[in-house]
Order: sequence, then C-alpha cells, then structure tokens
Amino acid sequence: MGYATGRLHHALQRALVAEDPAVRRRAAVRVDAWRGVLDELARVPADAPGESDRERLNLWYLGDEGLAELGQVLRTGCYRIDVPEHAAMLVVAWLLEHDHHAAALDLVAALRPLMHRLRFTPSYSPAPSGAVLHRCTVDDVRSQLRQATVRPPIAAMRETFQVWNPLYDRLVALWCDTVDGDLPHLIDGVVNGGWPCRVWPDDWVERRQRWLEDYKLASELHRQRHWKSNFTRLRVALELCPDDSSALDGRAVGWIRRALANTISAHGTPGSAAREALRKTQRELGAQPAYATLAHVLSARLDAFPREDGLPALEPIAGVVDCTEAPAAAGTAMPEHLLAKAARALEAPIGELVSRGVVGCGEVLAEVLPQLTAQLRTANIGDRALAMVYTQTRAAFRRRPKLVRFDELPWVDAIAPYRDQSEQAQRSAVQALREATTVALRAFPQAVLPNALICEFRTLALQAGLALPLAAADPSSAEQRAAAAVASRVLAETLYARYYDLPSSWPTGESRIRRRRTTSDFADTCTRRAAATGGSVLEQEQILTAGNLAALVDALDLTGWLREAGPDLADRAFDWVLRQPASSKGPRAAAAWRQAIFYLSYCDSGRTLSRLPRPTPFEAAVTGLLDVAAGARFDRHGRTPNGGRRLLGA
Repeated sequence: MGYATGRLHHALQRALVAEDPAVRRRAAVRVDAWRGVLDELARVPADAPGESDRERLNLWYLGDEGLAELGQVLRTGCYRIDVPEHAAMLVVAWLLEHDHHAAALDLVAALRPLMHRLRFTPSYSPAPSGAVLHRCTVDDVRSQLRQATVRPPIAAMRETFQVWNPLYDRLVALWCDTVDGDLPHLIDGVVNGGWPCRVWPDDWVERRQRWLEDYKLASELHRQRHWKSNFTRLRVALELCPDDSSALDGRAVGWIRRALANTISAHGTPGSAAREALRKTQRELGAQPAYATLAHVLSARLDAFPREDGLPALEPIAGVVDCTEAPAAAGTAMPEHLLAKAARALEAPIGELVSRGVVGCGEVLAEVLPQLTAQLRTANIGDRALAMVYTQTRAAFRRRPKLVRFDELPWVDAIAPYRDQSEQAQRSAVQALREATTVALRAFPQAVLPNALICEFRTLALQAGLALPLAAADPSSAEQRAAAAVASRVLAETLYARYYDLPSSWPTGESRIRRRRTTSDFADTCTRRAAATGGSVLEQEQILTAGNLAALVDALDLTGWLREAGPDLADRAFDWVLRQPASSKGPRAAAAWRQAIFYLSYCDSGRTLSRLPRPTPFEAAVTGLLDVAAGARFDRHGRTPNGGRRLLGA
C-alpha cells in the first residue's frame, strides 16, 4: 500500500496548502480516488498472493468475494471505466456468470502477465449516460477556459480607469490652483483664460509631495504613461517645481496652460459634475469583472464533473458568481458567450447540439458521430450489462493513445462471440444513419457532405448491412461510378437531370476487367465534361454523383421526407447563394445551387422558383434555372435562349 498511501499524502497536501482554489478542488477529487483505492486494498488479506498491490488486488477479484462484487456492479451499472484495461475483470465476471468458463480462463491467461503492472478493475461510481453525444470532454473545455487572459488593451483600459485617471485629476487640480483668473480653455482651438504658475496656495507644496509619492508607487506597479501625453507634461513640470516655477521657462509654462485647456475643454474642471459623471462611468466599467476572471470561475465549476465525460446539463454551472468563487465578481451573472463555450461539452442529442450551434458544420458532425457508432454497436450485444461495459470501454479507448486496434484488446476480443447480428440491430443502425443524414441536410442545406462525414456514414451503413455507394473525392474509385449510376437512375427526368444533363444510364459489367474499364470510363466522362464546360473534374464528379445525396435518399427511403422538407431546404440553400456578393460565384456558391436544385427535384418546385428575387447578382443563373424548369435545355455552351446560364464553380 506504500505507493497508494504516498499519493494520498501528496494529494492531501495539495488540497490543504495550494493557493489556487481550483487546484485544491482537483486535489480533493484525487484524495477521494486514492482513499477508494486504499479501501479496496484494505479488503485484500495480507497473505494474498501477488508481488505488488496491483497484482494482489487483481488476483483478489478473481476470488469468490471479488467476483460477487463485480457481478453486483455489472447489474447496477455503478462503475466507471476511465482507461480501457479497467474493463477486463468485468468481462471475466460476465463470462463466468454466463457459464463461459473456457473463454474466461483464456482471458485470465492473457491478462496474467500484466497483473503486476496494470489495474484491471473499474472505479465505483454511477456510470454516465450513453444515450447522448458531446463534442468535447469536460477537461477539454476546462483547459480552454483556464487559458483565458486579459487582453493587453483591456488591461491598459482598466489600469487607466482605476489608477491613472484619479492621479491625473489630482495633478490637474494642483496646476489649476496656480492659475490667476479664469481656468484655461479652448475656443476654436485657441487657448483662452488665465496662466498657471501665478499663485501658490499654502498647502500646494505638501499636496505636491503627496502626489509625487503616490505616483512613484503607481509607476512601480504599472506601466507609465506616454512621454508625449498631457499627463507626462504636467508631471514633469511638477517635478521641476518644488515650491515655485523658477525652474520653468515661458515655453514650459505655455505647455502647462495648453495641457490644462485640453483636459478642461474635453472633460470639465476637476470636481465638476461633468467630469465626476465621466469618472463614475469609467470606474464602473473598470470594476466589472474581466472575462478571464469569469472564465476561471466557470472552469472551477467544471471540476465537479468527470474530466473525460460530457457535461450532463448547463444549469449547474450557470448561476451567478458568489463571494467564495471570486469576491470582486460576486453577484455577476455568468455571460452567455462563456456558457456557449461550456456547451461544447454538453451531452445532448445531435439535433440539440446543432440547434445550439455546438455542431456548426458537417466536419464537426463527423467528429461526434463515432460516439453514436459506438452506442449502436452496443445494440449488437443482447445483454444489457455487457453492452454497457462495451460502451464505456470504447469511450475510454478513444481518450487514450492508439497503440493497438480496439478489437485487438483481449477483453474486447472476448466479447466478440456474443455480439448479436440481429435484424433489430441492423434496423437501429439504419435509423441512426437516417437521422444523421436528415440532421445534416436540415442543419446545413447549402453544404456538400464533407469526406469526413461520408466516412462515418460508410461505417453506419456497414453496421446496417447496406451496400451504399458513398463516394469520396476520387474520380477513379468504383464507389464514384456506382454513386453516379444511382443518381442517373433515381433522378431521371427530374429538374436536376435536365439542368446538369445527366447521362441516362451507365454500362454495367461483371468481370474484374470490365469493372476496371467502366471505372476508367467514369473518370474519362468527368474529364470530358469538365473540358466542355470549362469547369473542374472534381465539380463534374460531384454533379454526376449528386454529392452522394441520391444514394442516401434512395437507400434510406427518404423520398417522402424530402417531398415535405425539400421546399424549405431549397429556399434556404438559394437564400444562402443569393446573399453572396457577385464576386463569390465560385465553387461554394455553385455547390449550394446544386444542392437546392437536388431538393427541388423531389417536390413541387413552382412555389420556390416563383419566389427567387429579381434582379439579382446571379440574374443569368436564375434565368437559366427558370428556363430549364419551363422545359428549355442548355446548349453546348451552357446557355438558354433567354440569356440564362448554367451556374458552375469555374
């Protein structure tokens, strides 16, 4: 127990003496964790076999008492798998409970050489929900918040309001007391009023000395003012006048008069209502808690949640700041923009993450979809307890360096024979793929599905048992040609097919040589069409495959959904294009235009087309689309008789 006791002692020290409250909170969490480890070790008999604490603990869990405990937490789910190897003994316990003794023995034999080095048992705590997704872990968001600092311009402004303005007003008042007659002021840029250095109040020398002492202290702690500023001119003159102005020449006195006129004309005399109102506002602004202060408070609140999981809700961290967190910011509401940063770790369904802006593009959607994939794989495991072990192990594996493949872990490999490849599991995967597709289209109707998202869709399609030809950006791939064949079939005689002049069909063949020939034929077709239109090969590949949308709609039976949602998706895609400046007629605008035409091919296009604004920077493109919808065709130059043009990215 020596190692665990030493770590507990170190964590206790940090929890008691660390100056940073966040460090103390993290240390307190580690204290609880090491106490739990020591409690477990205390149950292990002193004469238990093993050469180290870890080995004795692992071997103890293979006894009757340890296996009974593991069986209990399997049934209740009150455990947490922080690293993949913590799941190993749970799998052993499950195998034994279900009379798979040979498999359990094989797994123990694989683990035995590492029992002295690794812990193969979980931590005991309520397991996090696996029904939702999150973009970042709590630890990711917490680290970003703790990196927040006050920007130099903001720090300089706060310093001016809180330090230099009060000193400046006292300095101005000192020199104003030496003016004979009216105080200097500006009229049409010309200085009027009396001259300084004419009268010397009895307390002036004493006040001057106090000011210089306060200035010296402030200049040691803060950056000094610019050497050409009115503050510096008045301060230098003050230093040269211990009791009178004999050390100043006429030019220097003129500069004092000019500086006084500048500040009095701009802000009023020291003590006046106008100047006091300005300083009050500035003091209130300077006293507001800095963004970095509130970010650090929010990061400290996140210490209460497991580091490598998502955030279950925003409400527990959204309250006003209290005096124990940051006395200077007590009573301040947590800003929405900071809560939006914390929402990056929020656990929620995909649709909610999109609506909150946490998932803001297809690439980010692709980042979170693997969590859904892992959850769906648990649907292939009929036993609920084993499915939970698999889900948490998969999540823990994603957080660790990838030295091996997930399926190569011995305890994961031991689960493989008990995966249920049932129709129900496949239907769950189909439903998940359908949901992910509709969420992507609803959220980003103008955007082409990115390659990262297509790769995740492929994984879901494999789980669903669908032979989906989802193509990446490679015109020589067989998937591209298969996707083009699907697009030509399902879009035949539609607005999309007429607008982009899709081939009516693609040759098919069974032999390997024939497949190579037809794949090459697809690449040649893309090249030929690109040369004829002056566009790019990649754009023609996207046109011929309809950006994978035709294959997805066909395989997932989304025709009915598009019939209802198509007008709204098309409106939003067209609106995005038509809000772009005329100089932006590039690939993104052409892709969004193509997406809109695809949506209109599944619904009544009349209402949407009638609402397109005229005139518009895309006037020729709108005319061309309306002409094709009315039955016209583009000529070989991509033009219609009414002057319309096919919109391409080139």
